[in-house]
Amino acid sequence: MKKIAKLVRKIAVAAVGFVVLAIGLILIPLPGPGILITLAGLFILSLEFTWAEKHLDRAKNAANKVVEKAKAKNNKPPKILD
Repeated sequence: MKKIAKLVRKIAVAAVGFVVLAIGLILIPLPGPGILITLAGLFILSLEFTWAEKHLDRAKNAANKVVEKAKAKNNKPPKILD
């Protein structure tokens, strides 16, 4: 019975995760939170699949780099135009 429950959980997580991921990928070029929805889909899939966890970690690292660059850019003194 436990094997069946695990299989049903894996199928449910996969179905919901892939639907959310697909919606996020469709929304990326459109106005809206496409990247956030894509990350949510990867998060859902990472609950059961290690490959999704690796992709989610890569996305988090890339997002952290972007945030750090933005912080560094905002800390520079403004240029004065002559």
